[in-house]
Amino acid sequence: MQDSHPANPRAALLTASACCALIVLDTNIVAVALPAIATDLSATFVDIEWVVSAYMLAFAAGLLSGGALADRYGRRRMLLVGLALFVAASLGCGLAQTALQLNVARAAKGVGAALLLPAALASIAHAFHEETARARAWAFWGACMGVAMMIAPALGGAISQGLGWRWVFLLNLPVGAVLAWSVWRHVAPSRDPGTARLDLWGSLCFCASLFLLIWALIDANQLGWSHAATWGRLLGSAALLALFVLVERLQQRPMVDLALLRIPRLRGALLAMAAYAGCAQVMMTLMPFYLQISLDFPGLRAGLGMLPFAVTLLLFPRVGVSLSRRLSPGAMLATGLALVGTGNLLAAWAAWTGGYLPFALAMAVTGSGAGLLNGDTQKNIMACIPRERAGMASGMSTTTRFTAIVLAFALLSALLAHQAEVRLSRELGVTAQADALAGRIVARLAGGDLAGAMQEAPAGQQAVLAPLARQAYAQGFAWALLAAGIAAWLAAWRVRSLMRHPLPVAPTPSGAGPSPTKRSPTPGSVTM
Repeated sequence: MQDSHPANPRAALLTASACCALIVLDTNIVAVALPAIATDLSATFVDIEWVVSAYMLAFAAGLLSGGALADRYGRRRMLLVGLALFVAASLGCGLAQTALQLNVARAAKGVGAALLLPAALASIAHAFHEETARARAWAFWGACMGVAMMIAPALGGAISQGLGWRWVFLLNLPVGAVLAWSVWRHVAPSRDPGTARLDLWGSLCFCASLFLLIWALIDANQLGWSHAATWGRLLGSAALLALFVLVERLQQRPMVDLALLRIPRLRGALLAMAAYAGCAQVMMTLMPFYLQISLDFPGLRAGLGMLPFAVTLLLFPRVGVSLSRRLSPGAMLATGLALVGTGNLLAAWAAWTGGYLPFALAMAVTGSGAGLLNGDTQKNIMACIPRERAGMASGMSTTTRFTAIVLAFALLSALLAHQAEVRLSRELGVTAQADALAGRIVARLAGGDLAGAMQEAPAGQQAVLAPLARQAYAQGFAWALLAAGIAAWLAAWRVRSLMRHPLPVAPTPSGAGPSPTKRSPTPGSVTM
């Protein structure tokens, strides 16, 4: 239900888009600052993994509940609550003195982002009702997201190099204050009292299952894959996931209607979303590490070095609009994934051989595939589900995206660290002492702290070990890229197969016969 219309819909659109852009910036801006964070806080690889994963985990786990809370208690109210939590957590991040304090604050920040995003999207939908105006509003929103995504790496590098990494977080305070005033001034109150009650047990089961899985993946490199704690967490995650499925099936109005997954085309679109997020978006976090560690780029140059990826990611949705007139939806998604896979394989080759120019060209190929997928994945998910269930479809889409990012980051980071350790151990000599030294060096190196990694080396050997460590990291990163490239190609093949199935049909309101499922308008061509 709608309580009122804002006096100035354009101001409401600008405010809600700025809130979403703040989330995009924070998601991508931190990657370039991670090596500086690792050095300042003496953080290990596991600590740095949690800096990324704690935020993404809380974000992914809270999105479904965030949408329900916004509908039930009011979109403007949840925007203000989300901004307050986001800004307070940013202050905690900026003042953190240990990696643990930073990770706790990052998790709280993820919860704030999970409250912000659904409320902002719903506020835009509430402000515009006429089809043409709504399409223009979503196009403006998409452009804001694309610009935020493009400038995030360079902005993060400039801030961390010029002011220090803490200002990457602290600058959110004045920005958040301005946005809170604008929300109060321009966003009209709106809610849906008839929405389903908050699915507390389903949310808890999903969140706990995802947390145990990520915990197992992050710690497996240190504990070992055969360790009892690793298997205990994996089994616990599987049990909680099964309980989540049971909880959803027992409810009359579930948070996620699992029966929808019987639709092959929806499974194909969700797989495309997961593969895009896990094989392309996660590279926005991993690539700055390679540029700063293996190629010795300072923070600002590393951020600027990401531009080939960011620019093609921004431009290629326009190419996708033209291609969609010639290619079927399945062919479009498969083409995007194939480009992502090819770009990752080329980047792996570039990392093995060294040099920035071939790596930049490979990033451009990956970014072009990501640009084709960025809006098309969301559009195809929404097309498979009736319009009246668009909120659930959007929740499934965004949850799939961020769950895939956090899982892929954990898996690819584990592969990177393992292969880097194997390579460095081989260079040092295959002995127990060399293995132990390589493990200590990589534990700091993989977190972005080359200086701290060299402190693990015996005095007098640091000058010799530094280039070996850089090469070992490059080789580990190449293996991660190789895995991501192969996964993207396999996903392209499977998505093409699933998307050959026709769209589901639903009866017309008059009962005159079946008609194609109504498609919901897609929120912009550029998403997070």
